Amino acid sequence: MSTIALGAAIAVLTGAGAGIGIGLATAKAAESIARQPEAKGDINKALLLGCALAEATAIYGFVIAILIIFLLK
Repeated sequence: MSTIALGAAIAVLTGAGAGIGIGLATAKAAESIARQPEAKGDINKALLLGCALAEATAIYGFVIAILIIFLLK
């Protein structure tokens, strides 16, 4: 039982990586917009796409953790 909990905890750690990645991307996007305001639209498009992909990774980790908990009992 403890190995199942450990596996689920490791799977959920993808959320931490996604949070750090989204935070860094947002900081760099804000810095880029401050330096080149005319490129705001392109920067926002790239930022939203990157954030969506990073968040999808966190959701996949969460789904794997739920599967580990409920299917490996």
